[in-house]
Amino acid sequence: MVVREFKRLHFFKNYKSYCVKKRHEQKLIVVSLVLLVCLNIPILLIFNKTGSVFGLPVLYFYVFFVWALSIIISYILLKKHYE
Repeated sequence: MVVREFKRLHFFKNYKSYCVKKRHEQKLIVVSLVLLVCLNIPILLIFNKTGSVFGLPVLYFYVFFVWALSIIISYILLKKHYE
């Protein structure tokens, strides 16, 4: 009985260390919603112009920039969680 209880407590201790704090979870949800808005068709059509930035069409540059920025922000948020 004691061993079973110990294993259960050990499981929950390890489980809590893998859980994301509510504050970080909320920040990741906000990042996801902002990404959803930024990659929505009406916003994308704003950047569907002729021209180029660093040799890429404006639309491609915008999509890759938003994508890279979301990865960097997510990395920073998760890095703060695991410190």
